[in-house]
Amino acid sequence: MNKIKIGDMVARKSHGMDILFKVEDLMEHRGRVIALLRGVDLRLYADAPVEDLEKKTPSEISAYRQAFIRKNSEMMKRIFQRRAKDRENFLSRGKANAQNVKVEHFEIPGSVLHLDGDKEYLDLCMTTYNQLSIKAHGFYVPEPKQPEEVVKYLIEYKPDILVMTGHDGFIKDKRDFSDINNYRNSKYFVQAVKKAREYEPGRDDLIIFAGACQSHYEALIEAGANFASSPQRVLIHAFDPVFIVEKIAYSSINEVVSLKDIIDNTITGIEGVGGVESRGRFRLGYPKSPY
Repeated sequence: MNKIKIGDMVARKSHGMDILFKVEDLMEHRGRVIALLRGVDLRLYADAPVEDLEKKTPSEISAYRQAFIRKNSEMMKRIFQRRAKDRENFLSRGKANAQNVKVEHFEIPGSVLHLDGDKEYLDLCMTTYNQLSIKAHGFYVPEPKQPEEVVKYLIEYKPDILVMTGHDGFIKDKRDFSDINNYRNSKYFVQAVKKAREYEPGRDDLIIFAGACQSHYEALIEAGANFASSPQRVLIHAFDPVFIVEKIAYSSINEVVSLKDIIDNTITGIEGVGGVESRGRFRLGYPKSPY
């Protein structure tokens, strides 16, 4: 086996090599070399002894990435199909007394502030927001810094929707899932949500998604998040926060969005994300100016 190095793409033998990781760092612990790992498409930090790792070949990495792209493309296709149907329903109501008249309208979807503890994921998410025609401001903020930074960004950008994510995970060998100290970063997400709610208490005035893989879901909801991960402490897809945001950003302010519809808009599903009833942030304008 080739020697494992920082930057290598690897999988864990003990977990059936189900997840692709990038080696972020190597450290010695009790005479063993331990690799610190970052999920390639799942928001997960993990560690493993190097003898448990298998370096993946370029063809295997390519196949994994193609599957990632395919999942994302399928979700995007579903989103645009749903939007077209929603738009048709919106406009049909405006045509009640105007048969065969073209309705010129304009759209104002909800705006987003996204703080992410992973710069690579943030860049991917910002590209996806752009593809989805959502106005978003994104900043790389390590998870421990998010509680002290969030209000500054809220004051400057005044978003409709706030996303705070990055990496998390239930610490190996711990047993109590109710103890927030048994998670890598959940306590920072909870603190950040509380700070955001001090700034804007209303759950319909500021929609908040918080958390990452295996985060303490109940604590995040109790702190004031509208949506959070992870009810079953499972891994969540890197783009699940974006897909939840998209549904809220393009749902009418007159509508309390169905939780089932929101969660169906994700890749991970109900085991990975959940939340509370919330109003959409989309506004339809009429008429559209010719200028």
